[in-house]
Amino acid sequence: MAKEREIRGYGQAILAVAEAEGALDEVENQLFHFARALEASGELRDALTDIAIPADRKRAIVDDLLEGKASPHTRSMIGFIVEQGRARELGAIVDELVQLAAQRRERAVAEVRVAADLSEEQRARLAQALSSATGKQVELKVVQDPSIVGGVVARIGDQVIDGSVRRRLALARDRLT
Repeated sequence: MAKEREIRGYGQAILAVAEAEGALDEVENQLFHFARALEASGELRDALTDIAIPADRKRAIVDDLLEGKASPHTRSMIGFIVEQGRARELGAIVDELVQLAAQRRERAVAEVRVAADLSEEQRARLAQALSSATGKQVELKVVQDPSIVGGVVARIGDQVIDGSVRRRLALARDRLT
């Protein structure tokens, strides 16, 4: 319970700072993608969560990694979270931020996993289809995941819509056995 309050507090603080700086959309998207990269990279996760590595060294890792790839606001926020010893909670903090920002915009967030990046037209069609399926305006957060093989896996809150080739193959295998 206390950890959930802390995560919510960090999410609210980042939201307030990013809004005050007029950079909410940019910071939210960059934080989202960094958090997913952190989840995918055991080496990066280990480096940023290792208590033997000093906070200033962790901040230097973040700055080196994101130089030219993320705004100074985003780098500063990630550096702050890491320096506070909250790198393990970064994904949860960012998810909280994304949810708070979506609520502010009166939208639902769909985390969409695809094997290859989507064009703007594909994103628009997918957002429309998910909006129709859920009855809510949907904001997409797209994550490239080669394990999907093809198709799409979308998570909107607790609801998962799995239209991946991997899932279809598993269903076909189950029917054959």
